[in-house]
Amino acid sequence: MRVVRGVPAGCEDEVAALYWEAFGRKLGAALGPAATGRAFLAEHLNHDRGIVVLGDDGRAVLGVAGYQLGGRALLGGTAGDVLARYGRVHGLPRVALLAILERTAARGELVMDGICVAPRARGGGIGGRLLDEVAVVAAEEGCHRIRLDVIDVNPRARALYERNGFTAVRTHRTPYLRAMMGFGAVTTMHRAMGAPTERRGA
Repeated sequence: MRVVRGVPAGCEDEVAALYWEAFGRKLGAALGPAATGRAFLAEHLNHDRGIVVLGDDGRAVLGVAGYQLGGRALLGGTAGDVLARYGRVHGLPRVALLAILERTAARGELVMDGICVAPRARGGGIGGRLLDEVAVVAAEEGCHRIRLDVIDVNPRARALYERNGFTAVRTHRTPYLRAMMGFGAVTTMHRAMGAPTERRGA
């Protein structure tokens, strides 16, 4: 397998499908139904804000990590794009929901936009390789830390982040989102640049 910077042309649908598989419960209320949501994500990717692990054939996407720098994240699309896709009546509530999920990077900070690994490739260390490459990007950009959010119903992801040098700094309870988006708390985690990691399969 091979780690590449940027989403290769032609891989948009695979990347969108992986993101939806990982985050569809959270994104579904804003971008569903699933087929429409996947198509929206694929159409509005910022290719240069992603890192992809490709299989031996150089085409199959085994994992992807997105990040935000300079006000741009892997998952793009404006409020106008949402309204154009879903219409004004159905689109306005979706724009409001997406605003709740939006995160802004502080000065000197890289914000993770999400990380996901294809089910068939889990346990092979791909998550760790993606996080390592994200750290390289952060260092090249002069960032002093990486920030991400993990929801309470994804302990596997939190364990991966902890093994790779992230520590929890605060938890925000969101019981009002449990019925709609499937989670009731969001924990913010930081990894200082140069933080040690514990290597295990992921």
